Amino acid sequence: MKWMKPDSPDYDDARTLFNAMIDRRPAVIAQCGTPADVAEALKYARDNNLAVAVRAGGHSVAGMSLNDGGLVVDVRPMKSARVDPEARTATVGAGLTCGEFDRATQEHGLAITGGRVSTTGLAGFTLGGGSGWLERAFGFACDDLISVDLVTAAGEQVTASAQENPELFWALHGGGGNFGVATSFTFGLHQLGPKVHAGLLMWPGDAATELSRGYRKLALAAPNEVSATLVYATAPAEPFVPPDLVGKMAVYVVYVFAGDAEEGKEHAKAYRELGPVVDLVEDTGYADFQCSLDDPPGKYNYWSADYHDELSDDALDIIIDSARCLPGPSSQQLIAHWGGAVGGPAAAATPLLNRGASWVSHPFGLGDDPKGGQEAKAWVKQFRRDISPYATGGVWLNFIGDEGQARIRAAYGDENYNRLAQVKRQFDPDNTFRGNQNILPAT
Repeated sequence: MKWMKPDSPDYDDARTLFNAMIDRRPAVIAQCGTPADVAEALKYARDNNLAVAVRAGGHSVAGMSLNDGGLVVDVRPMKSARVDPEARTATVGAGLTCGEFDRATQEHGLAITGGRVSTTGLAGFTLGGGSGWLERAFGFACDDLISVDLVTAAGEQVTASAQENPELFWALHGGGGNFGVATSFTFGLHQLGPKVHAGLLMWPGDAATELSRGYRKLALAAPNEVSATLVYATAPAEPFVPPDLVGKMAVYVVYVFAGDAEEGKEHAKAYRELGPVVDLVEDTGYADFQCSLDDPPGKYNYWSADYHDELSDDALDIIIDSARCLPGPSSQQLIAHWGGAVGGPAAAATPLLNRGASWVSHPFGLGDDPKGGQEAKAWVKQFRRDISPYATGGVWLNFIGDEGQARIRAAYGDENYNRLAQVKRQFDPDNTFRGNQNILPAT
């Protein structure tokens, strides 16, 4: 256990998050290497009447893994990873990032759905559901959970699985960090890689309307193994970008095939026939691909998201118009295609509502400084107002900041929310773990 206070030399590094918009100063940071350390840290918080936040990757856009004047339980030292290739399982510590998990499992050609940004903490990613490139083929990361070990607010070490504390296990499939500090996860794994056919295709922004409609048609007809995500962004000054497009709006398809690379190449032909000016889709290591699109830390981030049952031409036009007004060169507008395993049999075993949605719009507003961050926030909010007539009202909570209780309830629906609140009352009746998309304990 390493304790850090504001006068500790490593304090500022330890409190720095992915989102530069968040600048908070906890009274104590407890870097925990074992479940016993976590229990000790929570006792310290109780004894000193300190609010508690829990940090794994620190990637929450709302900065939920940090607080002012409280205690932060930092589980990043918990980096263990044990993979059983014969049983196709992995038992890992809560401090792993998605990228570290990918490296460990890909040594054996195994995977789960991982984060779209490899520096994301595996713990918060999974407890929030776990949406990523492979979800149409494998479902969400939480769908592959076998068990979770966690420490409750009272300091008790418990295991949740289908056989042990099954209601808690259900709640951990998307209920976030509301119920305790997760210290270890066991996952079932899927065969994948280590080579996959994946990468970026790029078109100039002038082609956005035609390309978006063509993409929609192909995505709806694609097999579940195909992940094709539409991204509108500003073309960077990179060697692969034609000089006349640098600094202008571009449209990308992020393509990944969750299966044999040769088969993936065949399915990519349809997207190549749309005439990209840049084609970076190739046979590549899955773990390498997973970290090839990482967003840089230190930006001022504001994100949100909405679900859509369909994307009409009018809805696409709103998305494209928004993308033509990106606030700064790092901002993006992303359209993820769901279906497949997302809405498959596993959906009924989670509290996550509206897994049958076909599309998710996900605006990423990024600024280089505080002023740019506020411009990004205004852009995201305006887009949500514009797209609202075409949204279902559902939302993926890991994709948004602090947008209030109504949005949290929208993610689960009243029935599932009330069931989660009962679990919360059992394991965290005093709402110690409220630095999250907070589920209030049932009364």
